Amino acid sequence: MTAILKDETFIKFRDFIYEKSGIFIPDTKKYFIENRLGKRLEEKNLNSYDDYLYLLKLSNDKEEMKVLFDKITTNETFFFREVKQLEVFVSCEVPKLIAKKSTPSLKIWCAASSTGEEPYTLAMMLMENPKTSALKFEITASDISDAVLQKAQTASYGQYALRNVPDVYLKKYFKLNGSTNYVLAPAIRSKVKFTQINLLDERRIKAMRDIDAIFCRNVLIYFDKKAKIKVVENLYEALRPGGCLFIGMAESLHDITRLLKPAVMDKTVVYQKV
Repeated sequence: MTAILKDETFIKFRDFIYEKSGIFIPDTKKYFIENRLGKRLEEKNLNSYDDYLYLLKLSNDKEEMKVLFDKITTNETFFFREVKQLEVFVSCEVPKLIAKKSTPSLKIWCAASSTGEEPYTLAMMLMENPKTSALKFEITASDISDAVLQKAQTASYGQYALRNVPDVYLKKYFKLNGSTNYVLAPAIRSKVKFTQINLLDERRIKAMRDIDAIFCRNVLIYFDKKAKIKVVENLYEALRPGGCLFIGMAESLHDITRLLKPAVMDKTVVYQKV
């Protein structure tokens, strides 16, 4: 029998998810919890959402918390998404960042990398641009969900994820595996290191320091204002002086922080740590 998510239990679940991840689920999205977690109740042989919440709160089961994060996160992404920002970074920001450093190398963090399309796109663009092709760089890609990180490390993608990839990149960096899937070349895969990070976890983020550029795109929309402020503060601390932050094209830090200075380059907003 399908379990029913009572209104009072939904509120408790929503508050628990917010406390642990910063992700805010509004009152109108009770169906979201039911759709995402209903099957998990069956898998755990639980009779109710109350039982599952009790399990999460009292068992201290870190693996089950990872399952919860996997279930509630949205991972819609693809290669060359909002590519204008990436072009501005590679062509305009990278030369400025390098000019401020004694050694020509960059540390980049994709702070919500999902299944890896964004960091892999950046690696390809940096290697293909004449201004940056000889540049030493390292990309750390993180996500709250272990499941998407595991998929990212396989670097195997279907045609939907590749729909915006230019032919020159597709031919050079992808190999057809079977009839529909493409596997990314080792030369690109080796440029990206994946790790699990909750953006509200200060202890975890303290390991991320002296970053030249952070990409945290289309993520803040899932947080309420309080959580946004905390996440942006954490990202600010991770940036080196002169470093830059990119958020989604439709996002803004207007009422979130004054720590980062916005600059417009080719109709693209870049937030800089001064």
